[in-house]
Amino acid sequence: MNIGEPAHLNLRNIPSVPWPASHGTASRGVAEMGAANVSPSVAGEDCGIRAISFGGGQQSTALLVLAAQGRINFRTFLFANVGDDSESPATLRYVEEYSKPFAFDHGLELTELRRIMRLTGLERTLLQRLEMPESRSIEIPVRMGNGAPGNRACTDQWKIRVVARETARRGATQEHPALIGMGISLDEIHRAKDTNPIPHQRKAYPLLDLGLRRTDCQRIILDAGLPLPPKSACWFCPMKRAEDWQNLRREKPALFARACALESTLNDRRDALGLDHIYLTRYARPLAEAIPDGVDLLPIFDEADGSCDSGWCMT
Repeated sequence: MNIGEPAHLNLRNIPSVPWPASHGTASRGVAEMGAANVSPSVAGEDCGIRAISFGGGQQSTALLVLAAQGRINFRTFLFANVGDDSESPATLRYVEEYSKPFAFDHGLELTELRRIMRLTGLERTLLQRLEMPESRSIEIPVRMGNGAPGNRACTDQWKIRVVARETARRGATQEHPALIGMGISLDEIHRAKDTNPIPHQRKAYPLLDLGLRRTDCQRIILDAGLPLPPKSACWFCPMKRAEDWQNLRREKPALFARACALESTLNDRRDALGLDHIYLTRYARPLAEAIPDGVDLLPIFDEADGSCDSGWCMT
């Protein structure tokens, strides 16, 4: 499946079960869709280890609230933190000040995971990996000179595999897989993938089961008395839209300068290897030039901008 291609999920073999009457109406989205049933990711027989892949953004936070209300059958939330030096500082602050206390107050588990190197037993953050002088690869989806996205390993190595190691540690096997709930809402259904690279896990989409959009997620969060979380992504993520880069430059100029410095560092290394330059935006220019100070750019749609297609990031 190509990036941005609509997913065709095979839901025909998944049985549906009635929503418990004691829980009332599941959501406005379900009522509008006239749904009489919900999938096993919301209610039904126990399939062993159940966990939400928590990203700290609006969809993940809405799932946290829904779990606290008993409206989805998940009590464990796994936050694969790619590094305190890599994640958006605003997201990390929200998770500490709001998500973790909310989970604790409602008897939910919110566990923060890190990528730990097997040989050394030490954490390695995504930024540390990018800044290693001897590295010949770039794990983030930088843009090549023609504007096309480059290869991406960050989601796999710092999100998917980190969660997979944890579910395996908790006893998930290929015969008895863990069920991982993804924070993809109805307006982003194209991000829901039928593929699964981890044999001891299978994926569920609780927000899709309930017919909820991002605006519904925002309402759920606010109704629970929580402020809306900021967009969750690494501060140097090349999948940002131009307006996100503009906001970063305007609101967090020091962080924007660090992104410019990282782009320059990566290109210095590529110069030494005799390779073409890469960029953090689609404009084939250095970041400081592509996102000029005080100048608003016209929005340009690009299906590779603005969201991680896998659903493990930006939720």
